[in-house]
Amino acid sequence: MASVAIHETLPSALVACTVTRDVQDFEFLIDEMENEFGESWGDVSFDDALLFLGQDDSDHVQFMIVAVNSGDAGDVERIAAIVAAGKAKAIKVILLADDIGPIALHHLMRSGADDFLPYPLPDQALQEAVDRLTAQPDTAQPPVAPTPIIAPVARSQSARDGVVLPVHGLGGGVGATTFAVNLAVEMAALAVKDGQRVCLLDFDFQFGNVATYLDLPRREAVMDLLAEAAIADDSAFLAAMQTYRDGLNVLTSPVDMMPLEIVTAQDIGHLIDMARANFDYVIIDMPTTIVSWTEAVLSRAHIYFGLLELDLRNAQNILRLVRALKAEGLPHEKLRFGLNRAPRFTDLSAKSRVKRMAESLDISLELQLADGTAAITNANDQGLPLAESAPKNQLRKDIMKLAQSLFELNAAPAAATAKRRA
Repeated sequence: MASVAIHETLPSALVACTVTRDVQDFEFLIDEMENEFGESWGDVSFDDALLFLGQDDSDHVQFMIVAVNSGDAGDVERIAAIVAAGKAKAIKVILLADDIGPIALHHLMRSGADDFLPYPLPDQALQEAVDRLTAQPDTAQPPVAPTPIIAPVARSQSARDGVVLPVHGLGGGVGATTFAVNLAVEMAALAVKDGQRVCLLDFDFQFGNVATYLDLPRREAVMDLLAEAAIADDSAFLAAMQTYRDGLNVLTSPVDMMPLEIVTAQDIGHLIDMARANFDYVIIDMPTTIVSWTEAVLSRAHIYFGLLELDLRNAQNILRLVRALKAEGLPHEKLRFGLNRAPRFTDLSAKSRVKRMAESLDISLELQLADGTAAITNANDQGLPLAESAPKNQLRKDIMKLAQSLFELNAAPAAATAKRRA
């Protein structure tokens, strides 16, 4: 009976079809479909879509517009299966979304949709999407594995091989983002003199504050990049970034709060590989939480900064982190611990506590950063780095000294690379 019902509601010479829970929820889409396809289109419900795609009626369908809204958020898995089934028949799938959450949208795009359009549709948007997909060669193949294939990195002409410097706060409020932002600014000021490039990536997709600390807008392009991270190329990666003061390239966190698992370890690895191909120094502001893709960052890092304060919670977190890395056989030796708000040299009692803490944890606290006091909060609230808001602040001097040290450490390999390019 279902087969007869579908056949009666769809024209015999189908070129396109919509797949919806109720097509009447997308009134403007009906008009657009009639303008674009005339009478050679029809609508199929989510309940009947898989059955329809298994019938001969769907053999000549070239375009499938899957329209979803907020009422479909609980049905994402079934809709994703419909998208995948359409792609398995080499049908061009366009996802139309109206007020659906970014998590559901990301999942549907990962299931194989060729394009995405918002609803209500902008003028000529459907026609442009159809023309664009028609012009592309049809290389669709039935999926052979659920894991997305990572596209080869389209390296820039410079073929750089950047130094990766993640920054990880070992407790809330230890100043990791402040450190990452100001280190990136200082590194950019040094690198630009030698024609080198620096980027700052905010991988805290939930509470990332890099945009706030540099007074940069958060852009929808970041979410688009994360949604397609596995197949993103250099163009998409660089387009999602912004430039701060013509010297530092920044990828902010998304507009909306995202789950940290919105990307896989493969996705993160792909993004870092592209960053290394385009920049000489890649500084990453990491979330405090250890996630499934932390290993991908650690394995690519040259130095992995762990920022802490002089208290028991940070000491316990260091023990847990090092124990976990050793248990998994991960390169814990890349960790470099930095003590923020370190005591002044005149505070002998506190300095003794620092020494005892390092000895008890069997770590080295080579990097000790001064307490920047209220100037730090003021700088962050104003969206200015310390180099501009408080250039004589002792914390700024400590970070500048570290940046100079990192730059000099990498100067010889960088000079050799530049000589090879020449």
